[in-house]
Amino acid sequence: MEINRDEELLAQIRAAKKGSQTAFNFLLDKFWNEVYGFQLKKTRDEYEAEDISIQTFAKAFKKIDTFDESYSFSTWLIAISKNLHVDLLRKKNASIRAKSAHHDEKQVYSIADETPSIEDKLINEQHLAQLLKDIKQLKPHYQEVINLRYFQEKSYKEIAKSLDEPMNNVKIKLLRARKLLAEIIEARNNM
Repeated sequence: MEINRDEELLAQIRAAKKGSQTAFNFLLDKFWNEVYGFQLKKTRDEYEAEDISIQTFAKAFKKIDTFDESYSFSTWLIAISKNLHVDLLRKKNASIRAKSAHHDEKQVYSIADETPSIEDKLINEQHLAQLLKDIKQLKPHYQEVINLRYFQEKSYKEIAKSLDEPMNNVKIKLLRARKLLAEIIEARNNM
């Protein structure tokens, strides 16, 4: 007896709702290209498309228990992805507006001087030092994937090649590493 694809997908979604890592991997494999392709058309930037796609799956997996099974899972993912992209654009536009000052119709918009002061550099170094301490609390394989992605700025493809692992494993590891790191930072901030 063969299970049709819709029933298999529904079974995987239900397993994911119960916390099955295999189900999460299945859903990531099945829908990654669709979400990434959607974002690539929107952003026209591979790095940004990858980043928003990862955020999409992270948010979807965190909120998977809210998914209504009477709707299409891929439509739900694309809606999340679209909202993340819109939020990103709003942040960028707000940042540009905040840096610009309109004094008079005859004057040109001016951009504030963003050269960091000595104090800013010291504060950033302290934040970086604390972040590195937080990262060191992670297991070595999570430290490595965070280092490759955020400090060496490698693409998922480059990380997969460097670690000799499938790209989907790298994506899942990065999702987990980011979640664990966020928990460490939140726990430290709540002390």
